[in-house]
Amino acid sequence: MDASTREVFIHAVTVLLSTWPALQIAVDNGFGGAYSQQKAEWMADVVQKYFYENSDLAPTEVEDYISVLLDREFNTVADDGSLAQLSYQLCSLFSECKQGALESVRQTVASLSQKNSGRAKVTVSTPSDEEETRRGEEEEEGWTMVRKKK
Repeated sequence: MDASTREVFIHAVTVLLSTWPALQIAVDNGFGGAYSQQKAEWMADVVQKYFYENSDLAPTEVEDYISVLLDREFNTVADDGSLAQLSYQLCSLFSECKQGALESVRQTVASLSQKNSGRAKVTVSTPSDEEETRRGEEEEEGWTMVRKKK
């Protein structure tokens, strides 16, 4: 692949990963530590290199590779099906790049960028005061009260 084709694919990988909710949540919440954002950028780089260093990758191979990266770098597992979708999209875009359909890839990436311009949100519920008190009593005494359901 020539430099312009490679550049288009690198941009596609960067956009796909940066708009992937699982990675957004991991980065926004610091699951990768203080350098979560840098790890996400590094991840985009190694994923695009993975395509160039291996021929005819299947989406499942890409899924496995990204899954390992996500687990090692962000201590995160994506089991919502989004990783399979992401991997399929990456393989599809890489195939289009190899065939020279750069304008199609650019349009797909632009479309994804517009659709996913918002960040994924995480809602954390906090325990009520009663639950907190009960939990504190259980921890102080070293045992847990099991009660019959009403």
